[in-house]
Amino acid sequence: MAQLREKVAVITGASRGMGRHFVAAMVEEGMKIACLARTSPELDSLQVEFGDAVAAFACDITRPAEVTAAIDGAVAQFGRLDILVNNAAIYHPFLFEQGTDEIIRRHIDVNILGLSWATRAAIPHLRESRGQIVNISSESVRMPFPMLALYAASKAAVEVLSEGLRAELRADGIRVSVLRSGSVAGGSGGDDWTEATKQAFYTKIVATGHAAMSGLPATPQSMAKTLISALGLPSDISVSLLEVGAAEPGLPDGARQAGGATK
Repeated sequence: MAQLREKVAVITGASRGMGRHFVAAMVEEGMKIACLARTSPELDSLQVEFGDAVAAFACDITRPAEVTAAIDGAVAQFGRLDILVNNAAIYHPFLFEQGTDEIIRRHIDVNILGLSWATRAAIPHLRESRGQIVNISSESVRMPFPMLALYAASKAAVEVLSEGLRAELRADGIRVSVLRSGSVAGGSGGDDWTEATKQAFYTKIVATGHAAMSGLPATPQSMAKTLISALGLPSDISVSLLEVGAAEPGLPDGARQAGGATK
């Protein structure tokens, strides 16, 4: 899209999973991307893969000073900021009564506070460009999965915060949108789950029917194209909520195995 060429975006959680696919799609549109994530080989490899179109800024999204420094650094390097994509999030299945202090706090720190720190730091720059914020949410908001109750609650908080900010920032020309995502294949959210956690979670969502309700996961490329479509709309259009989910019935791989299905 011609209107996106040379636009500058910040993407949180950009080093892997859906965030990395967002980076690839936006670079293809001719955009410049500041990639925020914790220090890792995946973050370092972004510039190798995408060249001068991207800049990597290592930061912990839960630390406000680091987030502000990274976003200010992105503006200093690229000269402006047009778009913030709040993609960073964690989701880790657990039975709530067994939830540790650490895992409960981590969901709040990353999914709500991390998004808040990034948004707060970006607003002054977005006011200058009359820019755009896109907050990534989940179908869990309207269909909370068992063992992901806190994740769903955190995404519901994101959606309510987005609604309030939309009204608050409208006079500044800053648009605030929510992209509510259904199941996507190839994500990195479950990379640190133990086999026991995976088995317990997938067995549970097969039993409750949530796995079937979610459907066959979409490709990350399709979800990235959805984001590009939203970003490319005319500036006099504001998308409040864009919900996209699986078009085909089916189950994610882990759920198929837990349920004993073969296809």
